[in-house]
Amino acid sequence: MIRITSSISLDERELTESFIRASGPGGQNVNKLSTAVELRFDAGRSPSLDPDTLARLTRIAGRRINHEGILIIKSQSFRTQERNRTAALSRLVDLIRRASLAPKPRRLTKPTLASKQRRLRAKTHRAHIKKLRRPRIAED
Repeated sequence: MIRITSSISLDERELTESFIRASGPGGQNVNKLSTAVELRFDAGRSPSLDPDTLARLTRIAGRRINHEGILIIKSQSFRTQERNRTAALSRLVDLIRRASLAPKPRRLTKPTLASKQRRLRAKTHRAHIKKLRRPRIAED
């Protein structure tokens, strides 16, 4: 079991790892060894996530989650499979932990008297500037 928060823990069987060849620099090892990790987590069917957390996770994950609800995390920063596995898992845990926090509800506030006065002063000033741009009418 992978502990995310006090109420959320994932079963390791919910995760699927596959090792792929990493791109970028690294010499001959890049061409020979599959050190990059592609971690897949089926968030849509996971019994560990409640619907609110799943909705927030979908929004936070963005393009990393597909239309079937599978979250895909790739890690290829390190030269060893083990370090890439650890990095991918920690990124998954961080994503789910951030999604588990409900946003604080916004409290409606009224504008202060000073802000109302600033707004009206700015409007008056702007009107005055526009008035100066008008052509003057010649009086007889």
